[in-house]
Amino acid sequence: MEIGVGIIGLGTVGGSVYKVLAQNREKIEKEVGQPVKVKKVFDLNQSRYDELSVPEEQRALSAKEVLNRDDISIVVELIGNIEPARSIILESLKSGKSVVTANKELLALHGEELFTVAAESGVDLLFEASVGGGIPIIKPLKESLTGNRVREVMGIVNGTTNYILSRMSEEGCSFSDALKEAQEKGYAEADPSADVEGRDAASKIAILASIAFNSRILSTQVYCEGIRKITPQDIKYAKELGFVIKLLAVGKEENGLIDVRVHPALIPVTHPLASVEKVYNAIYVRGDVVGEVMFFGPGAGGMAAASSVVGDIIEIARNLKFGSLGRIGCTCFESKKVRPIEDLITRYYVLMEVLDRPGVLASIAGEFGKAQVSLASVIQKETFGERAELVFMTHKTIESSFRKALEAIKGLPVVNEVKNVIRVEGEE
Repeated sequence: MEIGVGIIGLGTVGGSVYKVLAQNREKIEKEVGQPVKVKKVFDLNQSRYDELSVPEEQRALSAKEVLNRDDISIVVELIGNIEPARSIILESLKSGKSVVTANKELLALHGEELFTVAAESGVDLLFEASVGGGIPIIKPLKESLTGNRVREVMGIVNGTTNYILSRMSEEGCSFSDALKEAQEKGYAEADPSADVEGRDAASKIAILASIAFNSRILSTQVYCEGIRKITPQDIKYAKELGFVIKLLAVGKEENGLIDVRVHPALIPVTHPLASVEKVYNAIYVRGDVVGEVMFFGPGAGGMAAASSVVGDIIEIARNLKFGSLGRIGCTCFESKKVRPIEDLITRYYVLMEVLDRPGVLASIAGEFGKAQVSLASVIQKETFGERAELVFMTHKTIESSFRKALEAIKGLPVVNEVKNVIRVEGEE
């Protein structure tokens, strides 16, 4: 007896899934113990049917045609965005069909609703490809590491921004030039805002934090900053101080509060994440039992994501063969508060342009002191006539105090501009 699969969305990932199911058909059948066959596919751009050499009998004229098939047990949703993906998944689950999705945005906002319906309908909803592309991370967090109390999950989860920062570091080029190159190579979309503003990473860390800390986190609860303000000077000065700059997705739990955020960060060159370059992703996990582990691999690309999607299809197919559900459903069985960013305690890098005259440093240091912000170091960098660049590194301090100091400093007549502020992560 065959296990029928329907695929909705034949773009980069969906097309790759279709190819993998065909090229590895015999291996997949042996892994499951019975054939797994694509019955119907649908894409609004039906020219993709010809590009993928889809047989006529597999071509659907609508998503409904896929969902209404009695011989389809697994629906694979790979169209992205919230709607109509949400409606398609809900209809599939309610009709008794298991679902595989890579839709991080949808899960990070509506995951609770979807998992509730899946449980009520007695079907599976799997989503390994939603974070990390081809990197196995969802299943390890739900199964292999579940005996741990996870204290931290932190990663480079967006290949576009990592490529841009890598090129800026290697070549000293500007953000705009590195972005243009990324777009030319197909690593960045024509509208790259979801990537470079951090929203893509925010959805991913919301999913990871929800699993790691057993408490529902929405992407709207994630503090988010992008990389548009990062300059070659920041990267150069960070390197001189023994750091690299990465867009990090950070999730931590301390005293029952969850700290979840996305922003550029200075991390020590000795940290495992520091050497992750180009479009690669890596996710660092710290548990109370296992200690530190890291998951590394291609975080983007059709075949990388297809690897995870097909793995989910095989798992569901095995469950169907034995008349069982996946062992792990939704694991958000606690309700923990998210700590406001103003309560964050960390170190800060600050780059300022000031007037190059006596007393400037004392006046700036005085404002830091009034707010109880301790300075670890001050370095004078470039000078431009009567102006100079100063790089400050603070000791650990609470963000609300740091922001108070910064507002006062911006009002000083000797300060032309606070050019950038970047948090520090990954230190002991």
